[in-house]
Amino acid sequence: MAGKHKKKKNKSEESSKLDGKQYELELRRLQAELCTLQAWVKAKGLRVIIVFEGRDGAGKGGTIRAITERVSPRIFRLVALPAPSDREKSQMYMQRYMQHFPAAGEIVIFDRSWYNRAGVEHVMGFCTKAQHQHFLELCPEIEKYIVDGGIILLKYWLEVSNKEQERRFQARIEDPLRQWKLSPVDLPSRERWYEYSRARDLMLDATDTKHAPWYILHSDDKKRARLNCISHLLSQIPYEKLPKNEIELPNRSEHDAYDDQDTLKKRKFVPEKY
Repeated sequence: MAGKHKKKKNKSEESSKLDGKQYELELRRLQAELCTLQAWVKAKGLRVIIVFEGRDGAGKGGTIRAITERVSPRIFRLVALPAPSDREKSQMYMQRYMQHFPAAGEIVIFDRSWYNRAGVEHVMGFCTKAQHQHFLELCPEIEKYIVDGGIILLKYWLEVSNKEQERRFQARIEDPLRQWKLSPVDLPSRERWYEYSRARDLMLDATDTKHAPWYILHSDDKKRARLNCISHLLSQIPYEKLPKNEIELPNRSEHDAYDDQDTLKKRKFVPEKY
């Protein structure tokens, strides 16, 4: 079987790529700042919502992982809801999202959000034209209510090019470790590129408001997109570094000491193959 030949990258493409070591160093610095932000949010009881939207294959998952990798899941809560159940379909549209809104000291990240109605539901015919139009009219008012209630709301749209989306989809098809990423609506979304573009434009026209603006994040270069997103996120939430109490590790108490390994010998152990 003939091997597949990879297309050689030209010098300009190679020079524009972010060096791996440089990326890791900057990511670590930004993640340390996220830990500082986390402490501030917890101490001050802030409530934050971060919405991530974009086409399939735009890199939302990797960007979110870069944000949440080094912070507490109790403070940075990720919400990625499945398709609505029959019961949820009978509820007020925003209801199933609002139950996940943050309490004091929490940052909630929505990996896709109520904006499903402006995108996939509209393009794929999962909602009526009237429902779509009603959402676009009502959404800015709801978000004004959210912001006026003291919640910091950040909305990111990850913009991936046609060529890069095609490359990523092809990689998912060929790589068994990525095939799980292909959902039933991924492949149809390739055919409906311009329908999604028009849906995006309608969404931005209706919901890119002064109180809840959209931030467009170019995501063809995943590493740069992750760094740019974290850097921007940190700039949008005022925070300070809190003083740290000196931590001293206590010695193990020998009170009531016994051989606590001997009592485990009769238990079942995982084979040490590695």
